[in-house]
Amino acid sequence: MLTSSISSRLWETVDEEWIDCLRKEPVEKILQIPSGVVQDYWPASLKEYVLTLRSLSLPRDQADLQEVFPGVRVATLNNVISQGMNPKKKHEIEALAAVIGSISRKVGANTIVDVGSGQGYLAQVLSFEHELSVVAVDASPHHGSVTDARAKRIEKYYAAKVSRSENKGFGMPRTVTCQVLSPAMLKDVSSSLVQLDDLENPTIFREQTDGKVMKGNHGSETPSPLKANDKSSLILAGLHACGDLSVTMLRTFMECDEVKAVVSIGCCYNLLSEGGSNETDNQCGFPVSRGAKSASFYLGKNARDLACQSPERCRALGEAAGLHNLGLHVFRAAFQMVLLEYFPEVISRSPTIGRQGKALRRQLNRRILESNAGSTLAENPFHDEPSAYPETLNEESRSVDRYSTFVKFCKSGLARLGLHDSQHIKYSRVWKETEEYSELVGPYWTLRVALGPVLETLLLLDRLLFLQEQGNALTHTVIVPLFDPVLSPRNVALIAEKV
Repeated sequence: MLTSSISSRLWETVDEEWIDCLRKEPVEKILQIPSGVVQDYWPASLKEYVLTLRSLSLPRDQADLQEVFPGVRVATLNNVISQGMNPKKKHEIEALAAVIGSISRKVGANTIVDVGSGQGYLAQVLSFEHELSVVAVDASPHHGSVTDARAKRIEKYYAAKVSRSENKGFGMPRTVTCQVLSPAMLKDVSSSLVQLDDLENPTIFREQTDGKVMKGNHGSETPSPLKANDKSSLILAGLHACGDLSVTMLRTFMECDEVKAVVSIGCCYNLLSEGGSNETDNQCGFPVSRGAKSASFYLGKNARDLACQSPERCRALGEAAGLHNLGLHVFRAAFQMVLLEYFPEVISRSPTIGRQGKALRRQLNRRILESNAGSTLAENPFHDEPSAYPETLNEESRSVDRYSTFVKFCKSGLARLGLHDSQHIKYSRVWKETEEYSELVGPYWTLRVALGPVLETLLLLDRLLFLQEQGNALTHTVIVPLFDPVLSPRNVALIAEKV
């Protein structure tokens, strides 16, 4: 566990020759390790470790979608429907919506169930741009309200387009607010979509149209996208459905006759539930396949955390951002020493303090802009020389700057954990003890992160094997990277279709 790297001297578990080599390396070379890049002069055993991990991992580079899905149409979203999306989300939605549209035409499904729909970005693009009937399912009532309000704003734009066209129509996505706790629950929701005339409970379904028919072309009345007498077939789609939810989608796909295809892009592996080899324990998120269960695979939280890492983003950080990133890991490991000494009762709870790096980065950038300190500081907010990370911090100004940032990090972390800062906490002593080991954290961290792609591969292959074990019910299963891994680290989609 990286947070214990300094307090437990975890680098001592690594080959000493590896650490001696990597502690002298420039930051850009260290950050390439998780991507499988080695240097000729490194120890042979280190190169073998890195290259072996690379060979055991699924490819992550974005696939040629035209080659995988012939005829797929990936279009740039207009400014109206993409409003509020950051570049990452826009990139994901453009590609995924096009793929789902292609699959819907192939399997003849006319309704998409967007599982874990969030603010409805995917659902709205599928509805307005791809003219598909969509139901957005999310556990948060707030997300349902946001989806409804956003769709109504977008509808005005598309209504104006419809009035100028004889051929193009669109439908409004429906929203369902429920916490999907099991395949049976998602199966019930999915099955009920083809029996809407039997659904009268307003607490389960909440239509954006408030029960009213929508106006179509030339003011004529058209029914809402899901017709009561339409025995429709469905596609389950999930863009980064969290934890067990992605696995629940796969189980529902197998158990629900109406579901003809599933498109699942998982995330948050750290939140997966884990079981053992017991066949009766069939609701856990890992392992799900009989093959993985028979092998008695067990990962644990630390390994599942690693599966969430992004080697491609590490490699793309660049020198200055890389120094900043590794510096934050030093702060987090040093903060663990503060907790260990002053709040030992908290350690047993495996505390999580969230993404403090983003907040610190904003603070540092703001300080840089305000102080107008020049290009050297702008390139490296920690004042280190760019040649290697981290340099021995023997200059007082550099040490003071890093120390002050460390104190801010600790105070923010304590606040997030609901702990009170105290004058009795000797931050300076903890930092002094930490500083001499800081150059070892970066190499240890990157060697750890290199395991991430292999662990994610194991999780994805377990899900693929689960589908393949079902016999002849499937015509096609594929694992394909849909997105640019730098923009979207969790970019691998598991797609399956029924006969």
